[in-house]
Amino acid sequence: MRRQRRHHGTTPRTTRLLGSLLLVVAVGAATVAATPARGPAPGTASGRSPVPLDRVIPAPASVDPGGRPYRITEKTRIRVDGPREARGVGEYLAGVLRPSTGYPLPVTDRGTGGIRLRVAEGPYGSEGYRLRSGPSGITLTAAGPAGLFHGVQTLRQLLPADVERRTRQPGPWLVTGGTVTDSPRFGWRGAMLDVSRHFFSVDEVKRYIDRIALYKLNKLHLHLSDDQGWRIAIDSWPRLAAYGGSTEVGGGPGGFYTKDDYREIVRYAASRYLEVVPEIDMPGHTNAALASYAELNCDGVAPPLYTGTQVGFSSLCVGKEVTYDFVEDVVREIAALTPGRYLHIGGDEAHSTPHEEYVAFMERVQPVVARYGKTVVGWHQLTGATPAKGALAQYWGLDGTGAAEKERVAEAARNGTGLILSPADRAYMDMKYDANTPLGLSWAGYVEVRRSYDWDPGAYLEGVPESAVRGVEAPLWTETLDEAGELEFMAFPRLPGIAELGWSPAGTHDWESYRSRLAGQGPRWEAMGVSFYRSPQVPWE
Repeated sequence: MRRQRRHHGTTPRTTRLLGSLLLVVAVGAATVAATPARGPAPGTASGRSPVPLDRVIPAPASVDPGGRPYRITEKTRIRVDGPREARGVGEYLAGVLRPSTGYPLPVTDRGTGGIRLRVAEGPYGSEGYRLRSGPSGITLTAAGPAGLFHGVQTLRQLLPADVERRTRQPGPWLVTGGTVTDSPRFGWRGAMLDVSRHFFSVDEVKRYIDRIALYKLNKLHLHLSDDQGWRIAIDSWPRLAAYGGSTEVGGGPGGFYTKDDYREIVRYAASRYLEVVPEIDMPGHTNAALASYAELNCDGVAPPLYTGTQVGFSSLCVGKEVTYDFVEDVVREIAALTPGRYLHIGGDEAHSTPHEEYVAFMERVQPVVARYGKTVVGWHQLTGATPAKGALAQYWGLDGTGAAEKERVAEAARNGTGLILSPADRAYMDMKYDANTPLGLSWAGYVEVRRSYDWDPGAYLEGVPESAVRGVEAPLWTETLDEAGELEFMAFPRLPGIAELGWSPAGTHDWESYRSRLAGQGPRWEAMGVSFYRSPQVPWE
């Protein structure tokens, strides 16, 4: 069952939002006007100089500029040396370039020159690449298709911003001469999308995937269940989606993904080299399930559906065997649909579950995940129990989180539990930028672009060795967001900074350099149709 696209007329909410957005745009415009006048931005269609190699986000590991640029023309071919998946990357690149250049750009395994995508052994790792550009052509080399895909994202950013438009543009299409050699710092670079509080269609999720892929993220964490809605069809418990998915925050129509819908999201994400990590939050955040099946409640009485935003009041009945039948069925069906390695079991804010019952629940549930071939991921409250061997804990605490809680997480990390860092006052994309932001929340404080970027994941938690940090993730909760453009407004320009923290060497992290490079992304987002916030902290071009 796909949700019907909402019709949004000129409602009071829309009017307020548009007015607030205009205010934000005006503030950004005033900031730009206060910036000293400059010539055309490097790499724009009206500029004469190609984009410098070091203007890319995330910052590459190594840049060696030199030599004359390469110019894409109507004679350029995209040559692919590699397996079928590599040819798919070539077709993807052609699909980006053809509309704006107007060139045919055939994808072939023959000829010389042009843009060459090459799979070969080298010191790139599974996701790294080397890009060499000169007047005779561009060669992009990687150990596998994922590295080629990430290299293509660098190539996109080395072209004028108008390359992202879907209509023919004048060019010229120049790529700076030199070499970029690049590989990621961390293996987990994720974005989480909450489709439970407000439901988002398959097409809306695909649009978000396309936006985040530009910045070399490799995980799409889908928050598929919560108090306000259950969003994935489960054959053995059909009311979960049919009834539990029938509403959302504020009482809207909700919706859910059929198994074919979910497979399509997984397929599309994989084509952008993003691994889908499904989350079923438990034992708390479960009102949609409890409302759907009375037997999951300790008293056998189903509560009403919930459309509010408060948390911590719901819990599966830990003492009932039917609870574990339910968990096993859900995990089995979702694991069968998910080719990726991970299954997220939530575990946060289970305030209505006594601690001893929480520990007992996690002891029963984690082996179920392993039985169906997946690795457990949980929010960092999982460390209050005993994380399974190989499990990952996702830390979402604040700078002000209590020392005891931080030490518990650090101890788990020292004992082998890997950490994904998503500190709410740094990485939560739904936090307001400032007091005037028309969307989002502020319980973790205001999170402007610099605060989101200016921290080091490898040294963030005291007592945690960098070797325990698996990476970073930018969650986007949707209590106040119900349209694709609103997702973008909250994620951009902050999400590229989280991506850089996950990809780039620590030595490249520098706010002044980053804000300058980020400014150059504005014209690209405009060309792509991204609804972004013009932060006054960034000297937008």
